[in-house]
Amino acid sequence: MLQPLLLQPLTIKGVTLKNRVAVSPMCQYSAIEGVAQDWHLVHLGRFALGGAGLVFVEATAVEARGRISPTDMGLWNEEQARALARIADFLKANGAAAGIQLAHAGRKGSTHRPWDGGGPLAEADAVSGAAPWQTVGPSALPFADGYPAPHAMSAADIGEVIVAFREATKRALTCGFDVVEVHAAHGYLLHEFLSPLSNHRTDAYGGDREGRMRFPLEVVETVRAVWPQDKPLFVRVSSVDFDEGGLTIEDTVAFAKALKARGVDLVDCSAGGNTATAPRVAPGYQVPYAAAVRKQAAVATGAVGLILSAEQAEQILKDGAADLVLLARKALDDPNFALHAVEALTGEFDYAFAPPPAKSGLDRLAGPLRRLRAAQ
Repeated sequence: MLQPLLLQPLTIKGVTLKNRVAVSPMCQYSAIEGVAQDWHLVHLGRFALGGAGLVFVEATAVEARGRISPTDMGLWNEEQARALARIADFLKANGAAAGIQLAHAGRKGSTHRPWDGGGPLAEADAVSGAAPWQTVGPSALPFADGYPAPHAMSAADIGEVIVAFREATKRALTCGFDVVEVHAAHGYLLHEFLSPLSNHRTDAYGGDREGRMRFPLEVVETVRAVWPQDKPLFVRVSSVDFDEGGLTIEDTVAFAKALKARGVDLVDCSAGGNTATAPRVAPGYQVPYAAAVRKQAAVATGAVGLILSAEQAEQILKDGAADLVLLARKALDDPNFALHAVEALTGEFDYAFAPPPAKSGLDRLAGPLRRLRAAQ
């Protein structure tokens, strides 16, 4: 009997994932001055203990003004790098490849944490140590009503952000990460440049599709130049904008082709986030985008978005819609998703994906479970 695709290894460049279950970047809004805390080690570490093949650290700002909130993760200094190295070491020591998503929030920065109401910070928040900062974007267009207008970036500003991505990538390497993902989705800075809804520039970084792709592609070229060729580089995209006049799947396919030509190994296909318009969600609602990009751009893709079961994940891979399945909220609900997928897809109680300290106890559970099943 052939092993289910979800449970098979996946080799990308010089990194082999033990299975095709990846944990997507999930913002925790719990860093202090951009520095990862014990919360992050436990939050991410449990996914490695649960057998995932790849675990991503959340969207990590490449500079202070690139944070979503004051409590976002950062990688613009050495203190932040030391804290992240501890996490990368733990993930790898326990059988998972360690990934990090490098990001810049652009005009969606300088906000409250979700459980503090979200929305933009105000001057009054400085009393509690959460002073607002000037956000940046391709054009001076607010994200939504009630948000301040960002500073329209100059060529010098664009150059500074490219350097920030380069330096963060170099730090990610010294931290020991296996995979870097550039965040070009969800209405953050690189997506803002890609989308005609937020990019109204008339210079070389705006206008037609080629102009709007210029800055994100320059970031990717810079990251790829300092990220070793034997290490995978991913890019997360918002495949469509869900608004008339916004990004289309045709735009994203063209972008994916350009990314592949610049050494990107996998395109992680999400959607939306550049306006307040909410998509209609359903299980696997973004999978068709991954399938279209994979087929039309001839590049590996990752599928993400309400993937709720091992059977659903397996079907995505069997259908050729994606090469990797990324879980977020479902991983929070079930950190042992990869371990449970073995039983769901094979009927066997096999805990081979667990690291030895966990596997030892789980193997002692497997014996009684097998005997109970045989007796039924």
